[in-house]
Amino acid sequence: MSLDTISTIGADEFSNLSAVALNDMEVCFIPKDEILDDLQNNPKFSLGMLQQMAMDLKEADNIIVDMAQKSVKHRLAEVFIYIHDNFGVDKDGFLSITLSREDYANIVGTATESTIRIISKFKKDNLISTQGKQIKIENLQKLKRIE
Repeated sequence: MSLDTISTIGADEFSNLSAVALNDMEVCFIPKDEILDDLQNNPKFSLGMLQQMAMDLKEADNIIVDMAQKSVKHRLAEVFIYIHDNFGVDKDGFLSITLSREDYANIVGTATESTIRIISKFKKDNLISTQGKQIKIENLQKLKRIE
């Protein structure tokens, strides 16, 4: 499933976000008018939304700082670690989420070619191994020390 046009709540415009489901999921549609009504009439809901927006803004700020201050190699290592820690591995030890090299490049904000070169370097350094698109972390502690 792919969501390519996501309407914003506060304005009559579309967001530049997109999403792709990695697993089977259900999507719930909530009409914009209902959300706006709750924002106007439910202080607890409004406070919860403001708190969530503040957390989202902080996360976006952290991503921008990471992009500016961390190397692509460091950011890619962090993505592998994040997937490992949050989604786990399959019975063969490969990351349970399988992404394309282009997906990894988009996540870390670089060209696909750069991502492919870094993955090859990680393999050469025995940090990871691959089988097709699948990636297995071979040395998690060393991967965590990538700068």
